[in-house]
Amino acid sequence: MEIAQKIATLASRAREQLDHIVNEEATKNAMVMPFIQSLGYDVFNPTEVLPEFTADVGLKKGEKVDYAIKNDGVLSILIECKPRTTDLADAQFSQLYRYFNCTEAKFAILTNGIEYRFYSDLDDTNKLDKWLCKSYRVTFSV
Repeated sequence: MEIAQKIATLASRAREQLDHIVNEEATKNAMVMPFIQSLGYDVFNPTEVLPEFTADVGLKKGEKVDYAIKNDGVLSILIECKPRTTDLADAQFSQLYRYFNCTEAKFAILTNGIEYRFYSDLDDTNKLDKWLCKSYRVTFSV
Protein backbone atom coordinates (compact mmCIF):
# COMPACT_ATOMS: atom_id res chain seq x y z
CA MET A 1 0.00 0.00 0.00
CA GLU A 2 1.37 3.42 -0.95
CA ILE A 3 1.79 6.16 1.61
CA ALA A 4 -1.12 8.20 0.19
CA GLN A 5 -3.41 5.21 0.68
CA LYS A 6 -2.11 4.65 4.21
CA ILE A 7 -2.76 8.30 5.12
CA ALA A 8 -6.26 8.17 3.61
CA THR A 9 -7.00 5.08 5.71
CA LEU A 10 -5.70 6.84 8.83
CA ALA A 11 -7.85 9.90 8.14
CA SER A 12 -10.93 7.72 7.66
CA ARG A 13 -10.30 5.88 10.90
CA ALA A 14 -9.67 9.15 12.74
CA ARG A 15 -13.04 10.47 11.55
CA GLU A 16 -14.75 7.49 13.14
CA GLN A 17 -12.82 7.81 16.42
CA LEU A 18 -12.72 11.59 16.77
CA ASP A 19 -15.17 11.84 19.67
CA HIS A 20 -13.02 9.40 21.67
CA ILE A 21 -9.71 11.15 21.07
CA VAL A 22 -9.98 13.53 24.01
CA ASN A 23 -6.41 14.23 25.18
CA GLU A 24 -2.78 14.23 24.05
CA GLU A 25 -2.16 10.56 24.86
CA ALA A 26 -5.21 9.48 22.86
CA THR A 27 -4.04 11.72 20.00
CA LYS A 28 -0.60 10.07 20.05
CA ASN A 29 -1.97 6.53 20.23
CA ALA A 30 -4.78 6.83 17.71
CA MET A 31 -3.36 9.33 15.24
CA VAL A 32 0.36 10.07 15.56
CA MET A 33 1.80 6.60 16.11
CA PRO A 34 -0.13 5.19 13.12
CA PHE A 35 1.17 8.15 11.06
CA ILE A 36 4.76 7.37 12.08
CA GLN A 37 4.15 3.73 11.21
CA SER A 38 2.74 4.69 7.81
CA LEU A 39 6.06 6.42 7.09
CA GLY A 40 7.74 3.03 7.50
CA TYR A 41 9.05 3.28 11.06
CA ASP A 42 8.52 0.59 13.70
CA VAL A 43 6.85 2.45 16.57
CA PHE A 44 7.48 -0.54 18.83
CA ASN A 45 11.25 -0.56 18.27
CA PRO A 46 12.92 1.82 20.77
CA THR A 47 16.12 1.86 18.72
CA GLU A 48 14.13 3.42 15.87
CA VAL A 49 11.27 5.38 17.49
CA LEU A 50 12.11 6.78 20.90
CA PRO A 51 9.14 8.06 22.93
CA GLU A 52 9.74 10.84 25.46
CA PHE A 53 13.23 11.54 24.12
CA THR A 54 15.28 13.73 26.47
CA ALA A 55 16.41 16.93 24.78
CA ASP A 56 18.03 18.93 27.56
CA VAL A 57 18.51 22.58 26.76
CA GLY A 58 21.18 24.50 28.68
CA LEU A 59 20.14 24.67 32.31
CA LYS A 60 16.71 23.17 31.56
CA LYS A 61 17.07 19.48 32.34
CA GLY A 62 14.51 16.78 31.69
CA GLU A 63 13.02 18.44 28.60
CA LYS A 64 11.34 15.74 26.53
CA VAL A 65 10.12 15.69 22.96
CA ASP A 66 7.26 13.26 22.37
CA TYR A 67 9.07 11.17 19.73
CA ALA A 68 12.53 11.03 18.23
CA ILE A 69 13.15 8.92 15.14
CA LYS A 70 16.50 7.43 14.24
CA ASN A 71 17.62 6.27 10.82
CA ASP A 72 20.53 3.83 10.94
CA GLY A 73 21.21 4.91 14.53
CA VAL A 74 21.32 8.63 13.69
CA LEU A 75 18.72 10.97 15.18
CA SER A 76 16.85 12.46 12.24
CA ILE A 77 13.30 13.56 13.17
CA LEU A 78 11.73 15.10 16.27
CA ILE A 79 7.94 15.01 16.72
CA GLU A 80 6.10 17.19 19.23
CA CYS A 81 2.45 16.29 19.75
CA LYS A 82 -0.44 18.33 21.06
CA PRO A 83 -4.02 17.25 21.76
CA ARG A 84 -6.17 17.04 18.62
CA THR A 85 -8.19 20.07 19.74
CA THR A 86 -5.10 22.31 19.84
CA ASP A 87 -4.85 25.06 17.26
CA LEU A 88 -1.25 24.69 16.10
CA ALA A 89 -1.10 28.40 15.31
CA ASP A 90 -1.25 28.92 19.08
CA ALA A 91 0.91 25.91 20.02
CA GLN A 92 4.32 26.22 21.56
CA PHE A 93 6.56 26.40 18.50
CA SER A 94 9.31 27.62 20.85
CA GLN A 95 9.24 24.28 22.66
CA LEU A 96 10.05 22.37 19.46
CA TYR A 97 12.58 25.06 18.50
CA ARG A 98 14.49 24.48 21.77
CA TYR A 99 14.50 20.70 21.33
CA PHE A 100 15.71 20.95 17.75
CA ASN A 101 18.62 23.26 18.56
CA CYS A 102 20.19 20.83 21.04
CA THR A 103 20.04 17.71 18.84
CA GLU A 104 21.46 16.61 15.50
CA ALA A 105 17.98 16.06 14.02
CA LYS A 106 17.41 17.54 10.57
CA PHE A 107 13.61 17.52 10.56
CA ALA A 108 10.91 18.31 13.08
CA ILE A 109 7.15 17.88 13.11
CA LEU A 110 4.59 19.72 15.21
CA THR A 111 1.20 17.98 15.16
CA ASN A 112 -2.21 17.68 16.76
CA GLY A 113 -2.81 14.44 14.84
CA ILE A 114 -4.90 16.20 12.21
CA GLU A 115 -2.52 18.92 11.09
CA TYR A 116 1.19 18.22 10.61
CA ARG A 117 3.68 21.06 10.32
CA PHE A 118 7.07 20.04 8.96
CA TYR A 119 10.25 21.97 9.69
CA SER A 120 13.92 21.70 8.81
CA ASP A 121 17.13 23.67 9.19
CA LEU A 122 17.67 24.86 5.62
CA ASP A 123 18.69 28.39 6.62
CA ASP A 124 21.08 27.64 9.52
CA THR A 125 22.34 24.27 10.73
CA ASN A 126 20.59 23.10 13.92
CA LYS A 127 18.41 26.20 13.92
CA LEU A 128 14.81 25.43 13.13
CA ASP A 129 13.46 27.51 10.28
CA LYS A 130 10.39 29.59 11.04
CA TRP A 131 6.98 28.18 10.05
CA LEU A 132 6.29 30.59 7.25
CA CYS A 133 9.76 30.33 5.78
CA LYS A 134 10.79 26.76 5.04
CA SER A 135 8.15 24.45 6.44
CA TYR A 136 5.28 22.53 4.99
CA ARG A 137 1.83 21.97 6.45
CA VAL A 138 -0.40 18.97 5.83
CA THR A 139 -3.96 18.84 7.13
CA PHE A 140 -6.05 15.69 6.98
CA SER A 141 -9.78 16.03 6.43
CA VAL A 142 -11.46 14.45 9.42
